[in-house]
Amino acid sequence: MAPNSNGNDYNQTSQDALLPDLPKGPLCMYRAKSSFNWKELLLFLDGEDMIILKKRIFSAFENDPLFAHHPGEELPIEKYRELNFLRCRRLFEYNFLNLQEMMKNPLKIFMLINCLGMYDWSLSAKYFLNSYVFASTILNSGSQRHIHFIQKTLNMEIFGCFALTEVSHGSNTKAIRTTAQYDPTTQEFIINSPDFEASKFWIGNMGKSATHAVVYAQLYTPGGQCRGLHSFVVQIRDPKTLLPMPGIMVGDIGKKLGQNGLDNGFTMFHNVRIPRENLLNRTGDVTPEGVYNTSFKDVRQRFGASLGSLSTGRVCIIGMSVVNLKLALSIAIRFSATRRQFGPSDDEEIPVLEYQMQQWRLIPYLAATYALDHFSKTLFMDLVELQRGLLQDDKSIRQAELGREIHALASAGKPLASWTAQQGAQECREACGGHGYLAMNRLGDIRNDNDPNCTYEGDNNVLLQQTSNYLLNCITDRHQDKTRIESPLESVNFLEDFKDILGQKFKISRVEDCMDSSVPLAAYKWLVCYLLQESYQKLNQERKSGSDDFEARNNCQAYYCHSLALVFIEHTVLQRYHEYTHHSSTPAPLQPVLQRLSALYGFWSLSRHMAVLYQGGYFSGEQAGKMIKDAILDLCAKPRPCRGGDGQGGHGARQGRRHGAVPGHVLHNGHVPNRRADSHQ
Repeated sequence: MAPNSNGNDYNQTSQDALLPDLPKGPLCMYRAKSSFNWKELLLFLDGEDMIILKKRIFSAFENDPLFAHHPGEELPIEKYRELNFLRCRRLFEYNFLNLQEMMKNPLKIFMLINCLGMYDWSLSAKYFLNSYVFASTILNSGSQRHIHFIQKTLNMEIFGCFALTEVSHGSNTKAIRTTAQYDPTTQEFIINSPDFEASKFWIGNMGKSATHAVVYAQLYTPGGQCRGLHSFVVQIRDPKTLLPMPGIMVGDIGKKLGQNGLDNGFTMFHNVRIPRENLLNRTGDVTPEGVYNTSFKDVRQRFGASLGSLSTGRVCIIGMSVVNLKLALSIAIRFSATRRQFGPSDDEEIPVLEYQMQQWRLIPYLAATYALDHFSKTLFMDLVELQRGLLQDDKSIRQAELGREIHALASAGKPLASWTAQQGAQECREACGGHGYLAMNRLGDIRNDNDPNCTYEGDNNVLLQQTSNYLLNCITDRHQDKTRIESPLESVNFLEDFKDILGQKFKISRVEDCMDSSVPLAAYKWLVCYLLQESYQKLNQERKSGSDDFEARNNCQAYYCHSLALVFIEHTVLQRYHEYTHHSSTPAPLQPVLQRLSALYGFWSLSRHMAVLYQGGYFSGEQAGKMIKDAILDLCAKPRPCRGGDGQGGHGARQGRRHGAVPGHVLHNGHVPNRRADSHQ
């Protein structure tokens, strides 16, 4: 996959105009020893438009008293939620992105959500759930008759939420129990919650502020026939008074472990009547007389299309998790570069970042951040392609395959990113010692705010089964139909060489030959094929022993399919980042540091699968394992020659210890703001 090259041709003058030099401070020593020009890197990764957008957002927050943070002050939940709503309303006044800009560059939506999250995830979630999830679900699942809902949302005449999850059903969406019975005498749907376990629960914005919801319910036509899960626009509250509509019980679910500025709520419906037109009808519609129509002949295809919006949430959670990693690592690495402890003599202390253990703990997470950041952006653009196909009513085989592939990638990408952020935030907290436990350092908030990413839009462990099922179906089709294994995004194409890959062995004999991500990439291809073979054989054994399909798949999860899904998504992330960092459009001065990050991410991730690599015979002898560990240490610490003459490099990096390993995005403060609104400076 070719990279989307941004900002390669900026001269020094234009760079300085867009990205002024930073004020002098305690990080100057490290910044002066960077092995590359940080401004060039930032322009390449983000591009001028994105940098300008970020500066607009953070400058607005800096100059608006409504967005002022007060360190150490804990607001009561009610006050926090009121303030969060006021801030959300102010975002509509700023109008950072208009519809034309969104259409021209959809990635700006992604950037806006993440910038808001850098400030406060409660604000980002509130804005995102209303302006993007609620509105885009109507756009993608509805038709022309629903446009007025989107217009009212953008004008903030109504405020929306997305109501899928119930008390007793989350991941198992097919078993959702809310009903929508069509009444042809009044041409209305009657929405009902059979009991409390069928109440919509955990719905963001529903607790206090939502006036409307996209509600998922089982559609029943006259005669009692269930047509499956469909989505409806249901008014929850009066927009003028915020009082519940007749037949609706709605409230707040209470304090959470984090993101308490977001009002998660519940609702129950008792004979709530809505117009027939409020059915979002892209996948199926009901005539005034009560006749059900759908263009999907396959029920599974229609169900998948009706839940296409779930991939949107999961893809965005990948990006949110990456932002949390950026924030935590910026704090921990900058602290490590200034905190001095011990030294070669009693009168000399050195920064703790100089210690191998500190590098071992933090720098691999930094590499993971860069790789996952690229993956999240490219997967978001893949999702945009899918949504455009939906809007154009594309019924092609490729469109269907694209939807399945994105579903598989998002279902594994969310667990990988959210777990990496969870573990990384904790490592950063501990790496800052006692100071990391101070609330003002925000590491605890970052960890707590990231925690729901592991659960909502699908529990991580359950979601991984979606990806392993996708892979098992690929190999099953190959065996049964002799069809080629290929996909629109090419994430599974290498499985066509399944047998040849399984015959390969690790043959590298020197650490020096491990400095490129092509080495771990080859190992990952073997690993995916090996685990897929083991999973497939285990599944067949279970079936032959008399297990039905559900029991057979269930008995394959813990030791086979779970690992398969994780290894597959790690391979995909590495594959995309490897191609990005080795592409000809990547500026030559930036290639060394980016390629080292790619190799470091590959080996660090691979090191967690050493037992399987030995078990399957890809590794043999103790030397292979030692080489991987030595490669990780070398990639964490080995310096690169510095650039000279521009104030960002020069002879300094050839003095001192191992400074070239730390990419300048972190130490130069060019990528991630702290919580204070003015900290992008």
